[in-house]
Amino acid sequence: MTDKKHLMIVDAHCGDGELQVGAIAAKYAKAGHKVTFLHLTAGEKGNPPNVSVEDYRKQKIRESEEACAILGAECITLEYKDAEVKVDEETITRIATLLRQHKPNLVLTHWVNSIHSDHSNVPKIVEAAQLKAGLPGFDLEGYPAHYYSFLHSENWEDMEGYEPDIFVDVSDVFDVYLEALSKFWFVMNSKDFRYFDYYKALGTVRGCQNRSTFAQTLKFPVGGNVRRGKEIPGFPL
Repeated sequence: MTDKKHLMIVDAHCGDGELQVGAIAAKYAKAGHKVTFLHLTAGEKGNPPNVSVEDYRKQKIRESEEACAILGAECITLEYKDAEVKVDEETITRIATLLRQHKPNLVLTHWVNSIHSDHSNVPKIVEAAQLKAGLPGFDLEGYPAHYYSFLHSENWEDMEGYEPDIFVDVSDVFDVYLEALSKFWFVMNSKDFRYFDYYKALGTVRGCQNRSTFAQTLKFPVGGNVRRGKEIPGFPL
């Protein structure tokens, strides 16, 4: 491959990005691109009965590493606490520094509206970090300025106002995606939400809309799908 890209998924908890765009990640990894999952927290406070928060944190990180290995991706989990992610200068600077260090071409992250505050805060951090990482006037541990684009991913908790702009055919890797999801205890055992069934069904529905067997979707940032020019995009004069 002559034009290898770096796709990074920045999410709130271990398991979020794997659920939302795990098949897209597997598709791009299979094609030879670099894929990295960056989790701000482990999502440790949804701990099972008789498992401590700290032990579940370790479990979630291990599960994520196993899932990412199946997807062909790298995995990084930071030490922020579940349900306590804040949009502040410390966090924005930390993420901007990491993004300069890893140099992703494209970041996938949560949609801006969510019933979970961590989910709605992460895209705000990603957008603010985009500016800070991209402007050379900020000195971030000596790393050179790096600008990245970002898109939003689809998640059952983040659906207010989410209308997909991009459908990606993931039919050839959907079995790999489901295998990766099976590594998460909460995906397979949650009594609150049938994660595995939902995301398998969602992939089927989006595939129907995409005229493919399975698909996952993405959304441009607000206003990002505006196209300016002399003609209708894709319909030349």
